[in-house]
Amino acid sequence: MFDQTFVDGTQKTKKPITVLLSLILQVSLIGVFVLLPLIYTQTLPSAQLKSMLVAPPPPPPPPPPPPPAPKVVQPKPVIRQFVANQLLAPRVIPKTINQITEAAPPPDTGMGVVGGTGDAGAMGGVMGGVIGGVPGPPPPPKPKAPTGPVRVGGQVAEANLIRRIQPTYPPLAKSARVQGTVEFTAVISKEGNIENLQLVRGHPLLVNAAKEAVLQWKYRPTMLNGQPVEVVTDIIVNFTLSQ
Repeated sequence: MFDQTFVDGTQKTKKPITVLLSLILQVSLIGVFVLLPLIYTQTLPSAQLKSMLVAPPPPPPPPPPPPPAPKVVQPKPVIRQFVANQLLAPRVIPKTINQITEAAPPPDTGMGVVGGTGDAGAMGGVMGGVIGGVPGPPPPPKPKAPTGPVRVGGQVAEANLIRRIQPTYPPLAKSARVQGTVEFTAVISKEGNIENLQLVRGHPLLVNAAKEAVLQWKYRPTMLNGQPVEVVTDIIVNFTLSQ
């Protein structure tokens, strides 16, 4: 009974061609299962593909470096040599001593400074002056003489009036009870005579009498910068019935 149970090792349980066919079949099935997902990609879940194909986010930037610590500048101790206007001896002997050398003054040649004031060779001259003394101010420019008559007010001209002839009241104007003023514009010559007498306004019955009287008036010459000049002024003659 036990002889039938155990298989003899010397017997061949399978044929070589069966093993080869089985191996080929298994490899083909494995290849088909591997190639199917590559051929039909639309059947694959898109959410998983996107999660698999998206690059991972970059790592966070490193934290900024801490700010540099402020430099503490220690003030240099000030060595006071004078306390209450008293000279103190130094506490530390310096390694080097600065020597102060003063240039020798230029020799006195006895010559004055070019452009100095005062006598030649005098000490204390001022730069920009004149040798031999301080120059006086330049003379003022001479005033130019006016080219034409100068306009003056009637009150100024009346103050220079030295001869005044009263006009004769016209009988026709007196009988007509005409009174008023006659105004002229005239040029007073350098000699004080009336020239270029022109009527401004006035009653016709009074104009001729006023004109004859004004032409005989005499003025003192008007002086400008020490020279007589012609002036233009206004002359007013009054006619009243009471005169």
